Order: sequence, then C-alpha cells, then structure tokens
Amino acid sequence: MADKGFQYKEMDVTTDKDARKEMVDRSGQWGVPVIDIDGELIIGFNQSRIKEKLGIKD
Repeated sequence: MADKGFQYKEMDVTTDKDARKEMVDRSGQWGVPVIDIDGELIIGFNQSRIKEKLGIKD
C-alpha cells in the first residue's frame, strides 16, 4: 500500500499481545491478515476487495 501512497499501520499479532486481542475481539477469528479500511474489516488477502475499498484501478 505504501507504493500507492497510502498510509497504514502494521501490527504483528504474533508478538503484540494487545494487537492480537484487538484483532480477535473485532474480527471474531484468528486468521490473518485482518485489514481495516474505514472501519470495514477484510479477512484474508482479498486483493480485489482491498483495491475496491481504496479506489485503486488497475
């Protein structure tokens, strides 16, 4: 996302216990990645949905 000019915050849930708890509390599951775009959670790497939410055209 950085190469497209988007700012983001990366959280490593394998080492950050608070981030892990937040992820599970918000998403209800343990799968990664969990991507939050404007409050909508995208579970797993769904490139087409991410592009759609960010307004990225191919």
